[in-house]
Amino acid sequence: MFPRRGCSGSQGSDRFEYLQALVTEFQDTDSQEAKEQVLANLANFSYDPANYEHLRRLQVPDLFLDMLTEDQENLVEYGMGGLCNLCLDKVNKAYILQNRGVELVTGCLSSPREETVLSAITALMYLVTPAARSQITAPPVVECMLRFSLSENKRLSNLAEVFLQDYCSPEQLVRARSLQEHSALGIPLPSD
Repeated sequence: MFPRRGCSGSQGSDRFEYLQALVTEFQDTDSQEAKEQVLANLANFSYDPANYEHLRRLQVPDLFLDMLTEDQENLVEYGMGGLCNLCLDKVNKAYILQNRGVELVTGCLSSPREETVLSAITALMYLVTPAARSQITAPPVVECMLRFSLSENKRLSNLAEVFLQDYCSPEQLVRARSLQEHSALGIPLPSD
């Protein structure tokens, strides 16, 4: 991790400089593999609340949001994982919500990658606020969660069940089930 120093101010400065070096490397490298590695590291560092302010200063939430529309699935997965980690902080949550976060995260529900979908469902649960609830529990999202709840993949079905039980009203479930009966379309289940 980070070298321990005698004074917390010094450690904070070292931490910022290290994260800044990662962001610079991500921006400057032409290597896809290096980009993936750096983004995975940034996603891991996003789990620690001690890094939140530094990551905001370095515009990492924007970087993660941008990754959600990439064609390269590894970048989407790591961006979604990082964003999911940042959602726990109130300031990050508000920023994500103000910058099309629900729309971008919802788009990740159709990923073929299990980890991306699990992070997207988790992030949606973390992003629920009174103002965002109607968008997060819109009929297509609830219908998707109903499909996921039927998956043989226990991680996916259990997480979808939590979403449905904790964030959806009985009326929303009835409406989504009704939509399912009249539609052959749906978000495909992840393949891994």
